[in-house]
Amino acid sequence: MHISKWDLKRVLAQETGLEPKEQRLLFQGKEKDDEECLHMVGVKDMSKVVLLEDPASKERKLDEMKRNQSILKAYEEVAKVRAEVDKLSEKVIALEAIVRGGTKVSEKKFLVLTELLMVQLLQLDTIEANGEAKVQRKVEVRHVQGLVDTLDNLKARNSNPFSSSCNAVSVTTKWEAFESGVGSLTAPAPLPSSTRITQDWEVFD
Repeated sequence: MHISKWDLKRVLAQETGLEPKEQRLLFQGKEKDDEECLHMVGVKDMSKVVLLEDPASKERKLDEMKRNQSILKAYEEVAKVRAEVDKLSEKVIALEAIVRGGTKVSEKKFLVLTELLMVQLLQLDTIEANGEAKVQRKVEVRHVQGLVDTLDNLKARNSNPFSSSCNAVSVTTKWEAFESGVGSLTAPAPLPSSTRITQDWEVFD
């Protein structure tokens, strides 16, 4: 009985799981200071002491529990979207291999994949996330946007598979025209100075 109320709270913390600051100890309906010894407030052997959880602490725990549940729910929703995006990503990779191999692909395939990715992007936008879950959602948004950009590039390449080679020919033609006139539509013009000298000599003869 010569221990303080705070000491009793530390003992009870091991039994109840409530931290000392989360406890309220009442004796005869009154709550004393934590520093007071039990015998000083009239507590004796077999006395009844009531332990209550502090309401403010309980409310904080409930709020924390709700936040944790919200974060967990956001994680699960992002994970579901990620699973769907991974499946679509495999289709994009397969389509890329076909296009780069030179095979013509129906434009409808690009449109369908793009629409499916946009659906997942909208799904991510509806997820309410905080903390690390929000970071994971942002990463997945960037992943989807990257796949959409890839499809756009593949679609352009599929529509004009020789665009890059045409550019190369154009550059080569310009350099040939610059060097010797080969490849140009008109022959290089004769040197004016040389022409005038020849004509002068002809007139002299």
